[in-house]
Amino acid sequence: MTLSIGLVAHDRRKREMADWLETHKAQFIGTRIFATGTTGRVLQERFADLDIVALKSGPFGGDQQLGSMIAHRELQAMFFFTDPMTPQPHDVDVRALIRLANMYEVPIACNRSTADLLISNPNFEKICEQYRDHSPEQAFADYTNRKV
Repeated sequence: MTLSIGLVAHDRRKREMADWLETHKAQFIGTRIFATGTTGRVLQERFADLDIVALKSGPFGGDQQLGSMIAHRELQAMFFFTDPMTPQPHDVDVRALIRLANMYEVPIACNRSTADLLISNPNFEKICEQYRDHSPEQAFADYTNRKV
C-alpha cells in the first residue's frame, strides 16, 4: 500500500525542508506527499516528478486538514520542520496537529536531525505501516469509559 506522508515547514524552515527532501528524494519516490500551502507550492516547483498535494496554508486550515488525515488513518508519517524562535499565530493548530500524531502513533520529526534518523531507518516503511490501524480509542478506553 502506498505511504502518505505529511511535509510541513514554517516560513524560516521551508528552504531547509526542500534541501532535506532533495537529500532523501529516493525514499519519497512512490509515496504520496501532502504538504500545507506554501510548503507544498515550494516543493511542487522544485520536485515536479514527486506526487505532492498542496493543502491549504497552515493558518487557513492546512494543519487541520493534516490532522483530519491522521484521525482517519490516511497519513502514516509526518515531517514538520518547526521554527522554535518565531511566534506562530496558529500555534494552537500546530500543537493540536502534533498531539494527534502522538495519539495515533504517527511517526513525526520536527527538526532535520530527527527527520534524518527517521527516514534513514531501514524499517521506516514497516514502522509506518504497523500503526496504520492503531486506535487511540483502545488505548484510552479507561478515559472514555470513566464516570463523570
